[in-house]
Amino acid sequence: MKQSLSLILCLCSTLSYAAERVTFKAADGVEVVADLHMSHPAAAPMIVLFHQAGWSRGEYLEIAPTLNRLGYNCLAVDLRSGNLVNGVRNETNQNARAMMRQTRYVDAYQDIEAAIAYAKTQTSNKLIIWGSSYSSALALKYAGDRPYAVQAVLAFSPGEYFKSQGKPGDWISQSTAHITCPAFITSAQNERPNWDSIYEAIPIESKYYYLPDTLGNHGSSALWVRYSDHQGYWSAVVDFLKTLEKK
Repeated sequence: MKQSLSLILCLCSTLSYAAERVTFKAADGVEVVADLHMSHPAAAPMIVLFHQAGWSRGEYLEIAPTLNRLGYNCLAVDLRSGNLVNGVRNETNQNARAMMRQTRYVDAYQDIEAAIAYAKTQTSNKLIIWGSSYSSALALKYAGDRPYAVQAVLAFSPGEYFKSQGKPGDWISQSTAHITCPAFITSAQNERPNWDSIYEAIPIESKYYYLPDTLGNHGSSALWVRYSDHQGYWSAVVDFLKTLEKK
């Protein structure tokens, strides 16, 4: 597996893949923009990818093609709370501001709901959600608030990030107590205290976490090939995804 994964990562760091720009509406009418990486038929599983604070769907420019090579279609979404990364401007943020909508972390939850609804129209297989930093916490919340709506959730550097936005200090943990699907959490080494209580609240046996031996990195960017420890994260992700094939 390590040799095969190394080859996949090498190929995906040098090749580019065409993605289709798609749009759909959030509940408040804001147009959400996403990149649809549809390299397999609709019978393949779909992973919906959400970015970290201040960024855009550009966080997944090299991650989505790797997931494509692993057999998954992907939808990389601009959430309204974000800006720019890897040269990709967050268009949902621009659309929300043009409509004078708020763009706090909590306001992005409706974009996540809309993205998942859209993704369901693009697959007849498993639907997996994946978040980075604040959006990973919101992805976990969705999985708990909507038991059985998705088949798995991956969270990169989640935490209770919402107290300053009027939410209780255990807002995410309250939801993760109701998760019924397999869940995976990872982060940098020093971020574990941010998500320990969130992880402990998940009541099922099919929950997993990964911490690197190195200092590690924050959010989904830990998978970028520019980081020397990225392959450890990727191996953990692949191992988790393989557990879903048996379900």
